[in-house]
Amino acid sequence: MPSVDVYVSDLSDRTVITVVGDLDLDACPQVSEVTDRVNVRHRILCLDLAGVAFMDASGLGLLQNLNRNAGIHGGHLELFGLQAQPRHVLDLTGTRGQFHMTTPRPPGPRGPAAVLPVQHAAP
Repeated sequence: MPSVDVYVSDLSDRTVITVVGDLDLDACPQVSEVTDRVNVRHRILCLDLAGVAFMDASGLGLLQNLNRNAGIHGGHLELFGLQAQPRHVLDLTGTRGQFHMTTPRPPGPRGPAAVLPVQHAAP
């Protein structure tokens, strides 16, 4: 049974959200539950997806909503650590250019430091 874990680290200049597990129809509501509570107003939101090996259209929709929400509130979304399959989804859908992708690890403490409850979601 697939599951997803979401960790949030709130740093001085940015918020890092780390997702581990599939970003699919079953997991997106649990991820959204966490991301909806994150303050994006005038902040950099760094989404660490190095632990996401699979993403479907629901995951793409989640990324687009986060990107739009951050922009509306004067913030900025950065994607980090896209594996091959999620990157392929962005390429196939022609949406890769919508996102700012970073290659270095987002700054912060080693390992996730949850400032919001860690979500262990099982569909």
